[in-house]
Amino acid sequence: MNAYAPPLDDIITLKYGAGGSAMRRLIEGVFLPGFQNFLPSGNGNGNRDDKGSAVGLVAMDDGAALPLGDGRYLVITTDSHVIHPIFFPGGDIGRLAVAGTVNDLAMMGATEVLALTSAVIVEEGFRRTDLERVQASLRATCEEAEAMVVTGDTKVMGRGELDGLVLNTTGVAITHRVVPDNTLQPGDLLLVTGTVGDHGLAVLAVRNDLGLEGDLRSDVAPLNGLVRAALAVGEGHGTVVAMKDPTRGGLAAALHEMAGKSGVGIVVDETAVPVSEPVRAAAELLGIDPLHVANEGKAVLAVRPSAGHGGNGGEEAEAVLAALKAHPLGRNAAVIGRAVAERPGDVILDTGFGRRLLAEPEGEPLPRIC
Repeated sequence: MNAYAPPLDDIITLKYGAGGSAMRRLIEGVFLPGFQNFLPSGNGNGNRDDKGSAVGLVAMDDGAALPLGDGRYLVITTDSHVIHPIFFPGGDIGRLAVAGTVNDLAMMGATEVLALTSAVIVEEGFRRTDLERVQASLRATCEEAEAMVVTGDTKVMGRGELDGLVLNTTGVAITHRVVPDNTLQPGDLLLVTGTVGDHGLAVLAVRNDLGLEGDLRSDVAPLNGLVRAALAVGEGHGTVVAMKDPTRGGLAAALHEMAGKSGVGIVVDETAVPVSEPVRAAAELLGIDPLHVANEGKAVLAVRPSAGHGGNGGEEAEAVLAALKAHPLGRNAAVIGRAVAERPGDVILDTGFGRRLLAEPEGEPLPRIC
């Protein structure tokens, strides 16, 4: 844990579940102790190597990866989903649950989902028709992701003991190559697969009945097909070397996590970051930075230059970018920055007029968005 980080509070508040530095401190201080070395093989530090190291909780990646001994890895991830309102423009809690888990698998390089579980906790008084609507959406998103729920659990709690509905989904998949979030090197280029801030601002607008102009819609979607296309570029050569989905805490939190784990700095070209006009207008009106707002259908990819291209990575990045843009979910993809040796752990925003540090969010400004 960072020695300069503020201590944990005695009372847990919403900021500790919001994907920023506060949530990371909670995990490191409360949930991680006792599980650091629980790895069936490997060196216990969360790194991958050619001998097939496992990826455990200490890596704080998007999932765990357990070597099967034949060059393959079993990838496991789990996620609990709460959101208010349960139905929002572009999606609902059912679509969110499947997409969130499928995307966490994809961020580990596992794009072929073996199976999902679905646990449902319902508050007494919840309408059956709404539950059926959520289930239909969950099923449709499974079909979109070519995934299947194979087991689950159902609980009903008393009125007032729960706020409507909670879904937990666990996913398992097998991959031959685990893609980390902690192996950036100076010179790696950073790409984002589309516009940022869509999900969080769409949920905020409908939750608070803001009546904002423009089509604010969540981007929630399963990304395994998109990621599969990106990984196929230079397959076997490791062109895409790191991935992260910028969910809670947004793009800023994802980049900070990647930079901190990798021991590099990241310089972001602010003008290159894609932001839709409705999101930009809403963010300016509300005084919210879109780079701090959650996404549920975007990914950050790092592309490494090959030695034969002078170290600038342009050709590799353009090839991955073309693959992303050819997919419906990646048509607004862009190269947004580069990893550098200077200022390890920091994210520097190049505004076009100067440079400033992009702060890591302490907590998500919009509660209950995933």
